[in-house]
Amino acid sequence: MAANKTPHINLLDEELGFGRTVLMPGDPLRAKYIAEHFLDAPVLVNNVRGVNGYTGFYDGVKVSVMASGMGMPSIGIYSYELYKFFGVQNIMRIGSAGAISKDVDVRDIVAGIGACTNSNFAAQYGLCGTVAPVCDFDMLTLAKKVSDEMGADLKIGNLYSSDTFYDDTHASVDWEKAGCLAVEMEAAALYMTAQRLHMRALAVCTISDLAYPPFTGLDAKDREQSFTQMMELSLKTAVALENLPKREPRD
Repeated sequence: MAANKTPHINLLDEELGFGRTVLMPGDPLRAKYIAEHFLDAPVLVNNVRGVNGYTGFYDGVKVSVMASGMGMPSIGIYSYELYKFFGVQNIMRIGSAGAISKDVDVRDIVAGIGACTNSNFAAQYGLCGTVAPVCDFDMLTLAKKVSDEMGADLKIGNLYSSDTFYDDTHASVDWEKAGCLAVEMEAAALYMTAQRLHMRALAVCTISDLAYPPFTGLDAKDREQSFTQMMELSLKTAVALENLPKREPRD
């Protein structure tokens, strides 16, 4: 179902639209930075609530980048509308995460094969059991192939998607027991939305903080502008994704 306007997206350039792949950082300023520094002929295609979305070209392939905001409700809304109404096939979350495994360090890049969560996001599906949010295998395979060609060390494992940033229980580091590499706040909802609609999703995050001593981390400027290896990896993966078969959103 094609659309040019939903409650949260107003397509400013209907002819250009969105690419088949949307890169989705949480931060609108990171979306702007990627568009201006990596895309050819970027055009602002959405600015509802200041959530900047741009479409341009990378290696001749139309690619979009749009912010998701913070948290699972936010990325759940934007990903659903992009998949359902704007012809988007693939969404790659490109965000920051906090290391909870000592096997990863600041500036490492991790890809979430799955996303454990403390969220109640899956309750909407009315299923008598526990939903396992997982990425799209084809997207993960292509991202790993691109990372190998780039000489990047892409670490693959589970993420922990938390509904809380400030948490009195300090439970995030306990999720290392379940094999989680890092904590972030969006991947589980993105994966569940993609699974529900029969679309593709992958979360690739750069480690910005350590959730264990010495608790070091990067500042806001670094998070916005310095994750260039992750940005290049995601853009090259977006080009490779153009060869995958087209999907239609499931009712």
